[in-house]
Amino acid sequence: MGSCTLCDLSTPSEPVTDPDVDGEFCCRGCLEVYRTLGDVDPEEVDAEALREETDAPGGGGEAIPDDVDSETAYLSIDGLHCSTCELFIESAATDIEGVYGAEASYSTDMARVSYDPETCDREALPEALSRFGYYASEPGAEPEGFLDRLSLGEYRAAIAVIVMMPVMAPYFLFVYPTYVGIYPRDFLYGSNLYFMVFVPLFVWSSIIVAGVGYPFFRGAYVSLKVGQPNMDVLIALAVGAAYLYSAASLFLLEGRTVYFDVAVMILAVVTVGDHVESRFKERALGYYSELAESRVTHARRLRDDGSTERAPIESIAPGERVLVRPGERVPVDGEVVDGTAAVDESVVTGESIPVAKSPGAGVIGGSIVTDNALVVAVGDERTSTVDRLMELLWSVQSTDSGVQRVANRFALVFVPVVVTVAVATTLGWLWLGRPPGEAVLIGVSVLVVSCPCSLGIATPLALAAGSNAASESGLLVFDGSVFERVTDTDTVAFDKTGTLTTGEMSVVDVVGADREAILGRAAAVEGRSNHPIGGAILEAAPEPTAEVSGFERNPRSVAATVDGDETMVGHPDAFARAGWRVPDDLADAVDSARADGAHPTLVGWDGDAAGVVVLRDTTRPGWQEAIGAFDDGTDVVVITGDDERAARRFETHPGVDEVFAEVRPEAKRELIRRLRADGAVTMVGDGTNDAAALAGADLGIAMSHGTELTIDAADAVVTDDDLSTVPAFFEIADRVRRRIRENLLWAVGYNLVAIPLAVAGLINPLIAAVLMGVSSLIVVTNSRRSLV
Repeated sequence: MGSCTLCDLSTPSEPVTDPDVDGEFCCRGCLEVYRTLGDVDPEEVDAEALREETDAPGGGGEAIPDDVDSETAYLSIDGLHCSTCELFIESAATDIEGVYGAEASYSTDMARVSYDPETCDREALPEALSRFGYYASEPGAEPEGFLDRLSLGEYRAAIAVIVMMPVMAPYFLFVYPTYVGIYPRDFLYGSNLYFMVFVPLFVWSSIIVAGVGYPFFRGAYVSLKVGQPNMDVLIALAVGAAYLYSAASLFLLEGRTVYFDVAVMILAVVTVGDHVESRFKERALGYYSELAESRVTHARRLRDDGSTERAPIESIAPGERVLVRPGERVPVDGEVVDGTAAVDESVVTGESIPVAKSPGAGVIGGSIVTDNALVVAVGDERTSTVDRLMELLWSVQSTDSGVQRVANRFALVFVPVVVTVAVATTLGWLWLGRPPGEAVLIGVSVLVVSCPCSLGIATPLALAAGSNAASESGLLVFDGSVFERVTDTDTVAFDKTGTLTTGEMSVVDVVGADREAILGRAAAVEGRSNHPIGGAILEAAPEPTAEVSGFERNPRSVAATVDGDETMVGHPDAFARAGWRVPDDLADAVDSARADGAHPTLVGWDGDAAGVVVLRDTTRPGWQEAIGAFDDGTDVVVITGDDERAARRFETHPGVDEVFAEVRPEAKRELIRRLRADGAVTMVGDGTNDAAALAGADLGIAMSHGTELTIDAADAVVTDDDLSTVPAFFEIADRVRRRIRENLLWAVGYNLVAIPLAVAGLINPLIAAVLMGVSSLIVVTNSRRSLV
């Protein structure tokens, strides 16, 4: 068994080849991708990287011993702020005994942990990683306690706004009027009112700084611990400096101005900004809920005496047999040893029609047995194709966007510079003879005025506005960062089954002398079948009234006695195998239907085929207009797991530049990677088999009827399955990018002006806090302007 020239996966015993293409391939789709896009040296294909993405169990840490059968756990992590949080979680995980590697992802709020099940308790991992305010849990699990719930961002933002009010009220009633001369200074600072006002403010502000400010102090500590200071350091320093200076002024320097309002205002503004950003991440992935459904954790092991036992997949050795009942998922890749059934492999392959499986046929882990029980022998590697797809999806989704990396690099420079400027300013004014209290106050003003509130909310608020505008247009954006990442797209790739088509079979023609009799007998036989073709025939046929007995399911056909006649419905090959006669006109009709990409089903009785029922995957209304809406500078390609005949009807559309058929999921991802070498790529799909390709594209758009895994992998979802909303999205994205640039330009410009003023001693902490608030207000106002 060799390796595919394109994706390096294993090839079948008879590799797919073509005399015009050099190499051997695992599927026809890989061959066609290589034929069209692969006119480069095969050595340039990053097959090793693709294999690592598909099979590697986890990030850093110690190497996994050869004799250890490691397992992988996916956990949700609440509290991740940036890449430094990722490093901290990874470090904490690898300190746990039995954990060999860990990889945290700020963009998905997830961690992937590779561990030895013999020495590490899987159930104990969430508790072991819940440290320093990070909350680890099983994907989709709700926090158990009240305090755990309060630690979540949606509650923290509301609390920050509410608890700020009791602090700001005394300032508006007593302090600010004194500043502007409404009250004489002695009214507040020369009477008992001073302590009556500021001591309760000190107590309440202390609670706010400790509670609401904890995530930022923790983030600052973590970032310094891993040697990568981030914006949390500036926030912590500004809040801490304003609070400590105010406390010292209150109890040691009586009569001086106190700035508890500054500390509280900073926390409230930044917390709300963080909340806006976190809402995008919460809607982005849905915590891999489809993973829990598709990754079967237990199997029904078949004993030698014919009885079964429920056992964890990891305890089942290669070669052992498992029983899979109708409606159940095949637990792992393997081979059928007993039984015949139609297996729905669309979750992995994208093929619209279930595939008949009989003894000797291979089955894919994660596929669904539709109509009969199968006994499957577990494959040598005891792995599931769905598991490999999940690893591939993780590797793509957990990659930081370019904007995030730029922000991290900016923080690494900006934070030390501001701290250095603040310290130098304090020392400079001391050297010039200013009293220590005044010099410290000027240094605090530098920290407060440079606190990056407007910078922190510049992008999230613009993304929120873009998300709302897209929703009004019929497209729900899950990953707000897509507005930053997407430029004018060069290629739009559409999945066929379920995207350009509805994924549902329908009868489009009946060939034969007696159409009513053909459909009636076919419906009578298919009445006991739950195959999708049978369902389409039942829907098209009149209500069956015939007497039916002796129902029998065979490979690729079903048979029964209908009104005393032996009747069979099924694949043309099944008729040939049974020795039934197929007239030349019906054989020609079968060939014609196949050439047109349709699915011919023969119907016959008493040894002769009497007619052909032609079925087709129904095209989605408006697909032609949606494809035609893209300008000449945008290439449109169609990708499908079906054979090239089923995709042929899309080649005739003048807006379609290329059609790739028989493409496996791994090849879809590689195809998207190849297309991206020539420019930005948008992928539109609906099936689990599309997930890795959606995640790997510059923009992934899922249909609302798609699987949860597909929606998790996408950046946006067409809410009403109307494809016409896809072209309109790019206009909104362009306006959002302009809005982000405007916000960032203002935020950076504000710092360039305000910091020098603070260094010059022209701004005190109160004015600094007001300027910070005004700067944030300008960003908010600009972001709220209409985008449609």
